[in-house]
Amino acid sequence: MDNKALSLEVFKTLDDNKGHNIKVLDVKELTSIADYFIIATGTSTRHATSLAESVEEELSKIGFDTAHKEGYRTGEWILLDYIDVIVHVFTEETRDFYKLEKMWKDAEILDISVDTF
Repeated sequence: MDNKALSLEVFKTLDDNKGHNIKVLDVKELTSIADYFIIATGTSTRHATSLAESVEEELSKIGFDTAHKEGYRTGEWILLDYIDVIVHVFTEETRDFYKLEKMWKDAEILDISVDTF
């Protein structure tokens, strides 16, 4: 599975679990950190935690485990690192504060909808 397909799988999992404002940013031309950032919002810390857990469970089923994860303790910003695909799950207030989309404003935002699947 290539990185774009993996990103689409993450998007689908977040969408299926009622993640809000899901964005997939193509950052491969901007940084060597990763090819894609997926950013989503949960309605609460518990929802954000549940979204991240769902991503881990679904990707584990297809053979992908996180290289690194952090943020579960507070649930405000959970980061799941899949090497070339990095997932950020925020609460609304934390996402508004850090404004990752603004920081990576030169990244292409993939046009994905549930109809893509």
